[in-house]
Amino acid sequence: QVQLLESGGGLAQPGGSLRLSCTASGGSLSTYSVGWLRQAPGKDREFVAAISEHRDGTYYSDSVKGRFTIFRDNAKNTVYLEMNSLKPEDTAVYYCARGHSVYASSSPKDYDYWGQGAQVTVSS
Repeated sequence: QVQLLESGGGLAQPGGSLRLSCTASGGSLSTYSVGWLRQAPGKDREFVAAISEHRDGTYYSDSVKGRFTIFRDNAKNTVYLEMNSLKPEDTAVYYCARGHSVYASSSPKDYDYWGQGAQVTVSS
């Protein structure tokens, strides 16, 4: 059974940075797409970023493009989300998820395995 574990969440000031990590056990991340999605209180889960298996193509929501970077370290079976220039509206629980296939997707239904979530709070 694949298990994903997020780490690196916490409190950041507006304009600050955080790096989230997603490490897998019981299965590989390197041969699948991996996504980060987030859910703020009272809102639906929304797509943030994804990385495909094919040439590590990356995809971002418009709200984070230019501020967030997704990348992977296959040797560590880990995918990261580097978050810069954080805004209060980035506050949410962030989930990493492994996709059905090698192709990245923005739809939550295209992900099989999910982590437990990491809280990110952006506040002064």
